Amino acid sequence: MKDHTFSLPQLSHQSELIDTHCHLDMEAFQPDLDAVIQSAAQLGINRIITIGIDYNSSRQAVTISEQYANIFATVGFHPHDAINATVNALKDLANLAQRSTVVGFGEIGLDYAKNYAPRDVQMKAFSEQLHLAKELDLPVVIHDREAHEDTCNLIRSVGHLPRGGVMHCFSGDSQLAREMIDLGFYISIPGVATFSNAYFLHEVIRITDLQHLLLETDGPFLAPVPYRGKRNEPKLLLYTAQRVAELKQISIDEVARTTTANAVRLFHLPEISNHDLQ
Repeated sequence: MKDHTFSLPQLSHQSELIDTHCHLDMEAFQPDLDAVIQSAAQLGINRIITIGIDYNSSRQAVTISEQYANIFATVGFHPHDAINATVNALKDLANLAQRSTVVGFGEIGLDYAKNYAPRDVQMKAFSEQLHLAKELDLPVVIHDREAHEDTCNLIRSVGHLPRGGVMHCFSGDSQLAREMIDLGFYISIPGVATFSNAYFLHEVIRITDLQHLLLETDGPFLAPVPYRGKRNEPKLLLYTAQRVAELKQISIDEVARTTTANAVRLFHLPEISNHDLQ
């Protein structure tokens, strides 16, 4: 993607961002994956977590993460694919999760907006995967669309998750944010934060301590303004970071420093040297 019209926000040389949720295995990135990763690194997005949504995409995410020193992976069955989260499939996923570049379990959760899988099937798959993530000692990456109450109740029913997790692409209100933080979760802010009508998310950003926030693209989806409707990619995380900085009336570098430290803490990410990025 060329940036002829819009100039990207800039970080200082001492700052970096981590895109904690991107789908690098998807077809949208196949033509220029190398360039996408390199252009992001050149702008300070030095580490990216690529997310699994079923067994095949989880396997592809792991493969990508093993090809690039600054890419890490998660594995999981998205609620849309919950019907395929069979006993054998979850065993295969657990084996895949043993790979050294896997840093989280997800994208798992509930989606009552689309209902591509029956709700009881979604809830069963979600519960089983929460227990599995707990056994594997991995943080969880939660998908929650129009299912806030059931999502919270299922998480509580599993008991304490020692590694915690993150509410991906947060779509709730301030009360839900507080509840999830109390349960040991981070709140992940997507490019939606740049949308003028994202009132609830703006309020969540304003009142939530930066220590509890992560940043993500959800690429190739949900590109921020001024690229809304185009392919989203890791370098565009800079617009989301800038918007968070504006809403909290702090510098983009402060946003970068704290959210990066949060991501490293949650996912146990290693440091990346400049040599690794070359």
